[in-house]
Amino acid sequence: MEYQNLDIIRKNLEAKEKLFSKYATLSINSKRRVKESLSPTRTEFQRDRDRIIHTNSFRRLKHKSQVFVAPIGDHFTTRLTHVIEVSQIGRSIARALNLNEDLVEATALGHDLGHTPFGHIGESVLNRMLPEGFHHSKQSVRLVTHLEKNGKGLNLTDQVIDGIKNHSKPEGEFLNKNSVKNLSLESQIVRISDAIAYLAHDILDALRSEFITIDQFPSTIIEKLGVRHSERINTIVNDVIISSWDCSGNLSEEIEPWIRMSDDLAKTVTELRNYMFNNFYHIISDSEIGETASKIIEAIFVYLLKNMHLIPDWIRAISDTNENAVSDYLCGMTDNFALLFAENIYPGISKDIFKGRI
Repeated sequence: MEYQNLDIIRKNLEAKEKLFSKYATLSINSKRRVKESLSPTRTEFQRDRDRIIHTNSFRRLKHKSQVFVAPIGDHFTTRLTHVIEVSQIGRSIARALNLNEDLVEATALGHDLGHTPFGHIGESVLNRMLPEGFHHSKQSVRLVTHLEKNGKGLNLTDQVIDGIKNHSKPEGEFLNKNSVKNLSLESQIVRISDAIAYLAHDILDALRSEFITIDQFPSTIIEKLGVRHSERINTIVNDVIISSWDCSGNLSEEIEPWIRMSDDLAKTVTELRNYMFNNFYHIISDSEIGETASKIIEAIFVYLLKNMHLIPDWIRAISDTNENAVSDYLCGMTDNFALLFAENIYPGISKDIFKGRI
């Protein structure tokens, strides 16, 4: 087959999408800010997935914290394993509901690219120090639209960018129809899969570290979700599929579909999420290690503001203010790079990070 005739492959893939649910987002309807010629062998959402996977930002996720700061154990969750798990859960739900699995995969793999070193601890510091505040979802969008490829951006489709922009959820109750209004079903899948994934693997990390024991969790939660990791994920994913079955387009009546859990399970998952915030996430952030991580991010931020020459020229050129340039550069650091950078400018500042762990 000659190269110029390969586009039959993409056309066949697009033809298969016509068999999706009538509520699915089709790649043929996708839009990019800068128009490009189509790939002969991939749909537009498949191209976005590939572009994200091959970025430096995606590779750096393997050394960015999920909950524990610079985790030492080989089996603790990192930001990279997190996005892979979100992708797997999201694809399973999308496939079952006959929605666009490629769009879910691309969005899931890109949703956390803008995280700071030390996870939400670093995010809180930048939110305090930047005049306009900071949120990792906005930084993820900025990264794929402006920062990657040395300031060129990835020119992703609007549909993937929208999903990345809207994946985050407030603390407390978040499983309601109004919170996902105007989002594609695929974006809604990533949003709910993000919570499913981090609750499941963060429980494992809490147990593995002996920070929490299984008997400390409310018994009603364990009874409903399961004792084992696989049970908990399977219970929630199956419930989402059953509760959201109208999204598959297999019902005759016209409805306004949305991705959801049953009321009973949503209550349980919200209870679990609140428990994890109060007994794990907030405690880690407020711990001596968490406070040290905060001091490191703040120290690097202040130092870079006084030494702007350390920031690459292309980052300064596309940043509106010095503070934004510092934020863009700092967000690109892994936990390891931030620790080494901080030690070079303030020797001893990171000594408490590994206190009691080595």
